[in-house]
Amino acid sequence: MPQSHPILYSFRRCPYAMRARLALYGAKIAHEHREVALKNKPVDMLTLSPKGTVPVLQLPDGTIIEQSLDIMIWASGQVSLPPQDKQIIEENDTTFKHALDRYKYPGRYVEEGALDYRDECVRFLSKLEVRLSPFMNGDSPTLVDSALFPFVRQCALVDLNWFAAQPYPQLQGWLDTFESSDLFQEVMTKYAFWQPGDEPQFVTF
Repeated sequence: MPQSHPILYSFRRCPYAMRARLALYGAKIAHEHREVALKNKPVDMLTLSPKGTVPVLQLPDGTIIEQSLDIMIWASGQVSLPPQDKQIIEENDTTFKHALDRYKYPGRYVEEGALDYRDECVRFLSKLEVRLSPFMNGDSPTLVDSALFPFVRQCALVDLNWFAAQPYPQLQGWLDTFESSDLFQEVMTKYAFWQPGDEPQFVTF
């Protein structure tokens, strides 16, 4: 049977998959959702994308989109990102994510040394605080907000009391707005792990 909808391989808590879902849901793109057990990845996904990480989006014409940001750009219909958005997302995905992983999981990485990775995170969070008004590009959220939000949320969740005590009124308000939105509640719907032969789980609007 021909594929009628895009198929998204996802994992609920993964920030990369989360931002892909934010883009698909925000654009109201109907698709089939396949929740992946990261310790038992389905062969179907690995055949499409040997990198073995989520998200992966398979379009009806067979095109495979393997990177979360590319999925977001496809869902938005944009050809490219504004330079300032591209720059802040790249910093989020490299230096901030590097520091965040080591702040969130102390002792996991052998190269940690004596660096204070929370201080490294603060440098990035401070940049966001200055730019937000109340969103990254003005009065309404755009792709860049959705691309950054899951990672900032992950950082805040490490120590909510610490985060609440920081001088980040814009950032805290921005985070609260996203977390309390209907869109976020929808993208965090829980699904059973998908296996071949399961009935399709469609997301429709």
